[in-house]
Amino acid sequence: MNDEQAAQLKGFQVYDPIDPFENRAGPFFYRLDSHDRPVFALAAERRHCNTYNIVHGGLMMTLIDLTMVAAAKEHRAEQLVTVSLNSEFLASGHTGDVLFARGELIRRTRSLAFVRGLIEVDGNAVFAASAVLRRLRTT
Repeated sequence: MNDEQAAQLKGFQVYDPIDPFENRAGPFFYRLDSHDRPVFALAAERRHCNTYNIVHGGLMMTLIDLTMVAAAKEHRAEQLVTVSLNSEFLASGHTGDVLFARGELIRRTRSLAFVRGLIEVDGNAVFAASAVLRRLRTT
């Protein structure tokens, strides 16, 4: 992470520091905004990019999935799994960029949550998504 990325991530912390996949793919960072909603971030490094130095689409899908699940939980201790994820690549992120992601819960039923999310770089949308998440019953 370079100094500019570190400055943009001031106030963020590593999200779920014990998750092996997320730490290998990211790490992903988060903080709560002024409305107590989670904001996620990724400091893009060369290893996060494809041959064309563009942040890999699969990594953006991982970031938005993580973001939308957190938004759907609304600070509840529940488990959710993604059953449908629709996405649009709007622009590119590159090495050195910081990607910021936010999610919004649209509707919740007893078993499902409907969410949407957006990833931005420098205030410009680069990725949009919507998802249906299934709420798992705990025994």
